[in-house]
Amino acid sequence: MNGDGAHDHAEEAESKHDGNSEADGGEDSNEQEVIVIQDTGFTVKIQAPGTEPFDLQVSPQEMVQEIHQVLMDREDTCHRTCFSLQLDGNVLDNFAELKSIEGLQEGSLLKVVEEPYTVREARIHVRHIRDLLKSLDPSDAYNGVDCNSLSFLSVFTDGDLGESGKRKKKGNELEQIDCTPPEHILPGSKDRPLVPLQPQNKDLKPMQCLKVLTMSGWNPPPGNRKMHGDLMYLYMVTVEERHISVTASTRGFYLNQSTTYTFNPKPANHSFLSHSLVELLSQISPAFKKNFTALQKKRVQRHPFERIATPFQVYSWTAPQVDHAMDCVRAEDAYTSRLGYEEHIPGQTRDWNEELQTTRELPRKNLPERLLRERAIFKVHSDFAAAATRGAMAVIDGNVMAINPGEETRMQMFIWNNIFFSLGFDVRDHYRELGGDAAAHAAPTNDLNGVRAYGAVDVEGLYTLGTVVVDYRGYRVTAQSIIPGILEREQEQSVIYGSIDFGKTVVSHSKYLELLEKTSRPLKVQRHNVLNEKNEAVELCSSVECKGITGNDGRHYILDLLRTFPPDLNFLPVEGEELSPESKRQGFPRLHRHRLACLRQELIEAFVEHRYLLFMKMAALQLMQHKANKDAKSNVPAITETAEKPTEKKAETTQTPASESPSATEASTDSPSQTENNTAAAPQAAIDGEEKSSKPTTNGPLEPAATHNGECKSPLEGKELEESIPGLAQAKELAQTLVAEDGSCIDPKSREVVLNACKAVGSISNTSFDIRFNPDIFSPGVRFPEDAADDIQKQKQLLKDAAAFLISCQIPSLVKDCLDHSALPMDGATLTEALHQRGINIRYLGTVLDFVDKTPAKAQLEHFYRIGITELITRCAKHIFKTYLQGVELSALSAAVSHFLNCFLSSFPDAVAHLPPDELVSRRKSRKRRNRVPGGGDNTAWAGLTPSELWKNIASEASSYYHFTIECESVDLVVEKYGLQKSTLLREISIKTGIQILIKEYNFDSRHKPAFTEEDILNIFPVVKHVNPKASDAFHFFQSGQAKVQQGFLKEGCELINEALNLFNNVYGAMHVEICACLRLLARLNYIMGDHAEALSNQQKAVLMSERVLGIEHPNTIQEYMHLALYCFANGQLSTALKLLYRARYLMLVVSGEDHPEMALLDSNIGLVLHGVMEYDLSLRFLENALTINTKYHGARSLKVALSHHLVARVYESKAEFRSALQHEKEGYTIYKNQMGEAHEKTKESSEYLKYLTQQAVALQRTMNEIYKNGSNASITPLKFTAPSMASVLEQLNIINGIIFIPLSQKDLENLKAEVQRRQQLQELGKIEEPTEDRPLELDDKIPID
Repeated sequence: MNGDGAHDHAEEAESKHDGNSEADGGEDSNEQEVIVIQDTGFTVKIQAPGTEPFDLQVSPQEMVQEIHQVLMDREDTCHRTCFSLQLDGNVLDNFAELKSIEGLQEGSLLKVVEEPYTVREARIHVRHIRDLLKSLDPSDAYNGVDCNSLSFLSVFTDGDLGESGKRKKKGNELEQIDCTPPEHILPGSKDRPLVPLQPQNKDLKPMQCLKVLTMSGWNPPPGNRKMHGDLMYLYMVTVEERHISVTASTRGFYLNQSTTYTFNPKPANHSFLSHSLVELLSQISPAFKKNFTALQKKRVQRHPFERIATPFQVYSWTAPQVDHAMDCVRAEDAYTSRLGYEEHIPGQTRDWNEELQTTRELPRKNLPERLLRERAIFKVHSDFAAAATRGAMAVIDGNVMAINPGEETRMQMFIWNNIFFSLGFDVRDHYRELGGDAAAHAAPTNDLNGVRAYGAVDVEGLYTLGTVVVDYRGYRVTAQSIIPGILEREQEQSVIYGSIDFGKTVVSHSKYLELLEKTSRPLKVQRHNVLNEKNEAVELCSSVECKGITGNDGRHYILDLLRTFPPDLNFLPVEGEELSPESKRQGFPRLHRHRLACLRQELIEAFVEHRYLLFMKMAALQLMQHKANKDAKSNVPAITETAEKPTEKKAETTQTPASESPSATEASTDSPSQTENNTAAAPQAAIDGEEKSSKPTTNGPLEPAATHNGECKSPLEGKELEESIPGLAQAKELAQTLVAEDGSCIDPKSREVVLNACKAVGSISNTSFDIRFNPDIFSPGVRFPEDAADDIQKQKQLLKDAAAFLISCQIPSLVKDCLDHSALPMDGATLTEALHQRGINIRYLGTVLDFVDKTPAKAQLEHFYRIGITELITRCAKHIFKTYLQGVELSALSAAVSHFLNCFLSSFPDAVAHLPPDELVSRRKSRKRRNRVPGGGDNTAWAGLTPSELWKNIASEASSYYHFTIECESVDLVVEKYGLQKSTLLREISIKTGIQILIKEYNFDSRHKPAFTEEDILNIFPVVKHVNPKASDAFHFFQSGQAKVQQGFLKEGCELINEALNLFNNVYGAMHVEICACLRLLARLNYIMGDHAEALSNQQKAVLMSERVLGIEHPNTIQEYMHLALYCFANGQLSTALKLLYRARYLMLVVSGEDHPEMALLDSNIGLVLHGVMEYDLSLRFLENALTINTKYHGARSLKVALSHHLVARVYESKAEFRSALQHEKEGYTIYKNQMGEAHEKTKESSEYLKYLTQQAVALQRTMNEIYKNGSNASITPLKFTAPSMASVLEQLNIINGIIFIPLSQKDLENLKAEVQRRQQLQELGKIEEPTEDRPLELDDKIPID
């Protein structure tokens, strides 16, 4: 998985201006528009008090505010916050764009002028100073606040890789390297320590500038002092132990004469008034001055990506013990609601709904407008997600008053900061029919998927609510923005579309039908009639639960989108309905916890795609028959056979697994892509609803190659695809011949052909391919009119087919992809993603594992099976943990969590819980207050859990939820039976439940004492699900760039991807998963085009970003570390390359253990680098491990294994052990000969090498004989032992990392040569001969479309 592990929920947005920007017209217009954006930047001079004027590069799009930010970050001006910028004595407006300011041009001088403080400005100043003092302190990242997160790359690269990396002496690099890794990283080590996960950074030893900085107890100033300009008082203790009291006044800061017990606001003797707190403190405390300067130097030296905030909070599941220091700002934040204050809108809370909806309404006609719009949507969204998360935690922690305080706690609802919160319980028996609390728990995530789908279709005039689902302390909280006016009315009056009682009463509305009709095609939802309580037919274009409410703002909102996608019949037993034989064979339908199980959008897309290819093939076949009959002049209609038995045909169609047609299943999984909602054809399709009949293929992709499961692939791949599908080419022609422009068919025969094909694939139209689903089928309580019975029957069949398709096509295709390693899950998250991409829900995990178990090649899927079992067990544990936590009161939380982990992971047989000591719990009082805690009940029941009971529960959960049998009584048996690792189980359960534990070595296997104590549980974080808004234009540039690269136009591809990077930055800011993918690809292109330094710089950014936005041990981060190591090696930084590879190996061991196909690649890399630095024995350990793993997962006859043999042979040759070398090379030679034939160049190369080895061996033997015969005075011809040249090692590294040479045309070669020479003149890269001179490099691996 080369990075398809990027996002949990990335959905693609369609291009808003033309269906697919790969069309030529699209691209030209895009390029035209891009030029508009990049107005050339210019330079201005900035003059700040007490510093020399300096130059600053700015762009006309920037706001004045952005210059403020730059100044507050620069080393020499960072201590100023309260200032204005003046041009020729005129104050510039903070929110003005630079291009709108008169007289501002190249070389203008901007003056920084200190402004008087207000209380707000003084607070901002203190907060900023605190941030500067804490800028190197990682505690915010550990605590998961303010979008800080961890990054450890600089520990391994000793600072920056760029310029400073080159200064190291190159000559004697070899002698200085210490190559031996720590013991636990070596192949075969069973030790999995946790501590190295967060290596201690030498730089981060905090330099103390101040001991204490807090608000003084004398705040707020009394009236008479207010009239002297006092704003607030601060209390500080300097490093020299001097206690001081400072007044913040409108003119600045000065010392006053107050002490802790006496108030004396008069300035202290010799006091000095300073506009900045830093200047004041530098006067008073020499230690402050010295350390603050040093601290700022270090802060500025760090890579910007180590300190920029991420768009969404990332939590770390481990943290060291951090000393808790006094911190006024944090203390104040906790108790004031901080609400509108950091958000630049003083004195009011934000109206989230208004912000979310107005950003959607921004214009989107051209590229600059769309960028502005997407940027606004993304920004509001990430702010909303952060606020909703804080609110949800406040609600569960009991800090928010309910709006219905009289009701019992489960039924309470809350409003905080204009966000509405509800708990995931079945309130008022709303879900009684559907599965009670289990349904109430599943509904919010289904609803969120609906919001995501409608949001991605982005129909003008149709609004959804901002929705965030937060799981925290065992509770599920849904946070939603509030529709204006909804709280004043009863729900019955507000709903003008849909049903509030699951279909007993239903209403409809023409405006809603018109809006929803536009989403009907992209979301594959069929318009249908249902009966209301008076038995009248009511037309809907969504499920009945979907409610339409017009807000007081006149906008049309839809909510409760939990049934946007059709039900999953495999998990919905219905009286009297038979599923298709494939489903029945696997033991479906199965009973599920709730009746809300629905198919994923990805599955619907793949299914429709599959049906579309079938439709094309059937029509083509019939047409060919028809032609043949015509030629034979026979009038027998050849179609009758197919026409008579559409049902049988249907049964067959679903059984055509990938073998019959490399249909959507195969086509779509080739390049790993996240597709949640992508219909490249959607915008057009929505408009030409009326011309439906005139286009035979409206619902399928407009061109079969255009979207495979929504990936706009390169035209190149499209062509290959067509050739590989028999009859598709004719089908394309057929499609054109069948339908004339006006929709009248050319000849009735063709019309009949289409009609039959439509019937057979279940299209809702008779004249064109159009598959849609009715989401209300099988909904309890929904009734359909009599006249629709036929239609309903068809829809039911379609649902059964889709359910069967999941089992008979998608699951086998997933397993096939894992077998040929195009899908390589490494941990639970990437496994989940691999399933979701193919439309397989997690509830099928047991089915998938059973399928793997029965696969003949099971041994080659061991890694997949092991990850699946780990995921299944930790998910069962998570379900149990959820209800377990609900019975725990706050004071016993850490004891309860550690007790649970002991039962789950510790070998200690009788784990006993530590109840909080009695002297703290005054029993009588706590009785009264107990019912205030959500889900009160017996608060010590949790302490009775035992390990054997927990594992029994896990086994029963596995069988009831996943229908999978785990026959294990204890954790040790499970670990033994399935080959799991306790450290991996710990990581997975912590990430899934939000637990943060102390980073130390845990002794899981001790039978004498439990592994965890309550001191080891540091925190519990929320697990947050939300929508990820997309940068559509940037994404299209990215795709076109990839297409160009795959066609071999590297330079054009590189330009497009650079452009995409600019647009991504424009929408998302500097940090985002998609930017990470973009940087990775750029680095790879730089490397291939011979620009190693640039490759290094881009890849360094990719690593930092991956650590920050995905997590320090996310599989993606491990991949990025490997790429970076390769570029370091090419740049001659060998020791750094090794450190990075060792880090990647360590992370991989923690995340998935040693037995994983990806480990073979990693070990081959390590072995090659070690070979290059002449550490032969060590090199062999890694290469031989790689050989073992490759043999296991690729089969002994695979070319990968042949290459592994060759690498091992080379090391033996360097050690002069020619016999072993010959043995390995012979193995390799045999494989090449059998797989490629005698004449292939690989086989020839191998045979040459064999000859060479034999000569060397003979020479060695001769010399030995000489020595035996003549003793010490033998005349020995010196043998040639060669250390491998760096170029040869690099060549092998390129090969194993999938960077492969391919010959290009003569013209391309000339261009490339010129390019390379130009680059070489630019920077004398005389380190390693570039292989690009005679044979350019090219990509061999699929680049992820994230």
